[in-house]
Amino acid sequence: MKRTLFTIFVMVLSLSYSETADGSTFQGIRYWSSERYTRVVIDVDNPVDFTKNHLSNPERLYFDLKNCILPKEITTSIPIGNNILKGARAAQFNNDTVRVVLDLENFESFNVFTLHEPYRIVIDVYGREKPAPPSYQEEKKLSGIKRVVIDPGHGGKDTGAIGPKGLYEKDVVLHVAKALGEMLRERHEIEVILTRDKDIFIPLEERTAIANSKKADLFISIHANASPRGDARGIETYFMNWTNDEEAMRVAARENSISLKKMQKMQSDLQTILQDLARKNKNEESMKLASNIQNSMVSTLKQNYSKIDDLGVKYALFYVLIGAEMPSILAEISFISNPEEEGRLTDENYRIKIAEAIAKGVEGYIVPSRVVKKDNDKI
Repeated sequence: MKRTLFTIFVMVLSLSYSETADGSTFQGIRYWSSERYTRVVIDVDNPVDFTKNHLSNPERLYFDLKNCILPKEITTSIPIGNNILKGARAAQFNNDTVRVVLDLENFESFNVFTLHEPYRIVIDVYGREKPAPPSYQEEKKLSGIKRVVIDPGHGGKDTGAIGPKGLYEKDVVLHVAKALGEMLRERHEIEVILTRDKDIFIPLEERTAIANSKKADLFISIHANASPRGDARGIETYFMNWTNDEEAMRVAARENSISLKKMQKMQSDLQTILQDLARKNKNEESMKLASNIQNSMVSTLKQNYSKIDDLGVKYALFYVLIGAEMPSILAEISFISNPEEEGRLTDENYRIKIAEAIAKGVEGYIVPSRVVKKDNDKI
């Protein structure tokens, strides 16, 4: 996969340090950038309390990480030099505080939230958008969906769920994603970008950054479900929002690679910015996209297979959907933990049928008159 439309920079500091028993150690800064969006990730080895502030003359954001040290007292500086950020720098502000400063160029707003296991602070910085020429706006209006980012879940060291006979979720969803991408390209001349096109590990926050940096019109993350109950089966599709449904939180916790307890705490911690996150995620449009894809998967597979359980459209706080600026969904295409459904997921024909169904769901979203309805929906 060629990453030519956005910048990736990874800074990792030397980890040869003596860690304090109850403190944290700053480990590095990563960023992904486009013309009006930059995602900055601060990596810290343990959860840390921090404060944030916006200052003028010159314009900058700063984050003070409390009870934190910078290895070997190294001061770091990263030139970014896009339309939003001039750069990022970190230094030991005092004995127990690391200050990270983002020097601003063309600033409009920002969001900050934390992710766990590993712990990191994620900062989404938005610049003022330049008006597009009239010809481009008209082209955009007439052509509708032009670019879709498809995200095959997991990959590399992260196998995802593993079936009773050893089938890896990461392999199944990559096959489905590639097939889906080809269908959308050939049938609708949509530009398709995969977050990964081979068996490699990509952090969840980077997948969202890819979609935002590429200015995608839709973001589709594909996964296979799993449950401690071997008889659990069915298909469900998610969009991002707060939920008190424990089963939905369990699914999100598994995909986020954290415990259910941490999932519940994270959701509580994020409540202050959930409204803004929901707005940026275009929740109403995400729900429409999820409904089209869910209905299409169920109706398409029922034509060829028995026992296709429709678990419906749900919502939960998935790391991979947080901060997405376009309609975005996460599809759980079957339970790999169920022996029968694992057998189906092993079959190439079943995978192609799922890709076909998701493609039809996308088409139904793009062209509402072609929406796929449930068997019991009134027409």
